[in-house]
Amino acid sequence: MTTLTVAQALTRFLAAQYTERDGVRRRLIAATWGIFGHGNVAGIGQALVEYADEMPYLQGRNEQAMVHAAVGYARQSSRLSAHAVTTSIGPGATNLVTGAALATINRLPVLLLPGDTFATRPADPVLQQLEVPYAGDVSVNDCLRPVSVYFDRITRPEALIPAALAAARALTDPAATGAVTLALPQDVQAEAYDWPEEFFAERVWRVRRQQPDEAELDAAVRAVRAADRPLIVAGGGVKYSGAETALGVFAAATGIPVAVTQAGKGVLPHGHPADVGALGHTGTATANGLARSADLVLGIGTRYSDFTTASSTLFADPDVRFVNLNVASFDAHKLAARPLVGDAREGLELLHAELDGHTVAPAYAEAYREERTRWEQRVTAAYTAADEEARPTQAQVLGALDTLVDDSDILINAAGSLPGDLHKLWRARSSDQYHVEYGYSCMGYEIPAAIGVAIAAPGRPVWALVGDGTYLMNPTEIVTAVQQALPIKVVILQNHGYASIGGLSEAVGGERYGTAYRFRARDGGFTGAPLPVDLAANAASLGMRVLTPRTVRDLREALADARSSTVPTCVYVETETADTVSGPPPAQAWWDVPVAETSTRPSAVKAREEYDRHVTARRRHL
Repeated sequence: MTTLTVAQALTRFLAAQYTERDGVRRRLIAATWGIFGHGNVAGIGQALVEYADEMPYLQGRNEQAMVHAAVGYARQSSRLSAHAVTTSIGPGATNLVTGAALATINRLPVLLLPGDTFATRPADPVLQQLEVPYAGDVSVNDCLRPVSVYFDRITRPEALIPAALAAARALTDPAATGAVTLALPQDVQAEAYDWPEEFFAERVWRVRRQQPDEAELDAAVRAVRAADRPLIVAGGGVKYSGAETALGVFAAATGIPVAVTQAGKGVLPHGHPADVGALGHTGTATANGLARSADLVLGIGTRYSDFTTASSTLFADPDVRFVNLNVASFDAHKLAARPLVGDAREGLELLHAELDGHTVAPAYAEAYREERTRWEQRVTAAYTAADEEARPTQAQVLGALDTLVDDSDILINAAGSLPGDLHKLWRARSSDQYHVEYGYSCMGYEIPAAIGVAIAAPGRPVWALVGDGTYLMNPTEIVTAVQQALPIKVVILQNHGYASIGGLSEAVGGERYGTAYRFRARDGGFTGAPLPVDLAANAASLGMRVLTPRTVRDLREALADARSSTVPTCVYVETETADTVSGPPPAQAWWDVPVAETSTRPSAVKAREEYDRHVTARRRHL
């Protein structure tokens, strides 16, 4: 037996946990992020000092941002390694909720260790305690229950043993991972207990590759063989399975075109003969045209969000049927599909073997490749500036970056209009180059996530692409990048407001109200001059090296400079409003945002008429 505090025991336990898949072993919890307060400084804080050689510590500036950094690390690590995050009770703990929701929605593992109020209640209430008149066992940490895949409150030392094992099980679950919360009362953290030595022994959690059921496989094979116009929809599950090569081989052999979700973009490198680009509201004309006429959709590792299905309007063929290969049974059964529950790589290899010699009609393959070529011409037009001395559009910023990167670069984005432009336009060179968080589309994710990615992928250029609205939400982890000497590259696109929501507001009759960063005018609206904020100076004040290109030509030079920089570097660029020539192609599919059913304003009346026209295309797949 070994006498340790609960916090010390948990730290030692976490340091001895490993994952293993395909013979490769990794630390389950590679480091712990922390901001300390009275609820964790004497417990977890002391334990991290005690075992600094076994558990690396990372200092953060904002609790939500620490979770984002941990999620970025986990995604870059293909969910096989994760970080822990510790906070005090009170605002530190509740600041975790947004990050936890993002992690669970995107099914990315992160271990949350918030402090909690006293289990023994020597004084009641203590500082930052939530008092609930009808329940004595509720704390603010209960906010984390609905956004966690596993939650426990450790009110006795001996309860840590089953809770820690359950937490590790949830973190390594290939089908249902996400945020895992162990709430730690501050008195219990510091309490000593005699622990069995076996608790600290190295333990390997093997990430299983589930084989599909033979009957389900047979049904899937028959469905593919019977289809004239099949389409593959590839999601993030392909990446987390490491199934990119298997998908490429399968698609090349069968000729079935592959459309990708936000999470799946990059599973086939740009230029693969079966790649038809992005699907859905932010998709390409090529992929969406194929989706509308497909008689069979083979979904692989996708959860079919409303952007992917264009709010249930995209798959329009009356006889369309679905086969879903997914490790999560919940997702495999969506859209009344023939389920194929299992690991994506294993399932693809079995499908390939069973479909040996089967291909789509040559005319079908030729037609979609011609359409893809036409789409690429539209991308090139959006990327190309007619005047090198003009301010760039947002698409031209992406075009300048496109000419610069290779397969080692990683691009991170989450919110605003950039996810749409990136999904439609970006030419992904590698499976992990495209890192757009679009499950929660959380403003403020990009910069801290870039830090997590840079930790997971040292030596690779990591780009955080943000608009001014997103930057103002959460720039403080720049300090962490400077402290850790992580040479992330932050590209700030200044368009003076919430441009994406402004465009959506205009489309649904909201007249861009409340979306511009401008002074109030006499009529009360935000229609005055742009606010005199200097984001370049702000980034510099936080320790970044800052470049401020003014023209397209300057931008190319600045991006090249940033890419080779060995210190955290910001490229700040004011963008020109896109027009029909230099802007990206408009949405190729609908997205359901309900419009006011009655209004006295003409813009809302017109928007409702357009909404009623689109909504008739919605359907239930049964």
